[in-house]
Amino acid sequence: MKIFSNKEQISEVIDAFKALGLTIGFVPTMGALHKGHLALVEKAMANNDRVIVSVFVNPTQFNNTEDLEKYPRTLEHDIALLESVSKDVLVFAPSVEVMYEGNTTSRHFDFDGLEYEMEGKFRPGHFNGVGTVVKRLFEIVKPDNAYFGEKDFQQLQIIKKLVSKYNLPVHVLGCQIHRESNGLAMSSRNSRLTDLQKKEAPFIYKTLKAAKILFGTKSANEVYKWVTKQFENNDILKLEYFNISEADSLKEIKRKSKNKKYRAFIAVYAGEIRLIDNIALN
Repeated sequence: MKIFSNKEQISEVIDAFKALGLTIGFVPTMGALHKGHLALVEKAMANNDRVIVSVFVNPTQFNNTEDLEKYPRTLEHDIALLESVSKDVLVFAPSVEVMYEGNTTSRHFDFDGLEYEMEGKFRPGHFNGVGTVVKRLFEIVKPDNAYFGEKDFQQLQIIKKLVSKYNLPVHVLGCQIHRESNGLAMSSRNSRLTDLQKKEAPFIYKTLKAAKILFGTKSANEVYKWVTKQFENNDILKLEYFNISEADSLKEIKRKSKNKKYRAFIAVYAGEIRLIDNIALN
């Protein structure tokens, strides 16, 4: 498996691929890989001639310095996992210096309001950091197709908006959420959960599934109240937000309308560890 940390070296390889007319599939990650990431890699392999996986913990998308410091960094393990899928995958693992060239700040983006919903309300500036690093990665890797998990559905919509607004020649594909057998959405942060928190965390998805059923017969307001009450009775998990939003605009709704697609979004704290999930409601 070839691993690159230098932009010039990987660019040379990518240019050679392009000269041969080969398609490139790209899976951007922040490392601490799990089966969900591997599913993205496998999908990229099935639809492209070459696959590149980036491993980069992006500092500008963290609002909490402590969260950045504690974010798991497991490059050797990540490489071993990728090799278990294919030794032909290329890994781009740059340093902060390589990615930001000494200026570790994010640029400001206008995502037509998508950035101010949900995560944007609780993590101001987060999506500027995401936009900054993803745009730079796209410019370096020059992928034909890029793969993102739907667990970060808001991020997926924002990256699609980024590609549209800047006319980037990339096809962005969302892939279904990969879950543990107990329903917990796979996340790099799950490795930091205590045994008790791991045992309780599937309650998040259980609540989302129940909310989906309720949404079929109850008003949005009644669903909000019901979900809030479930977490008031939970000693391990603390609800940060629960939103029912239009799937395209991500705008929170108070009332349902016919012929619109809705999605429920949730953010929960297990101690200091923040977990997110979502589910299509119709």
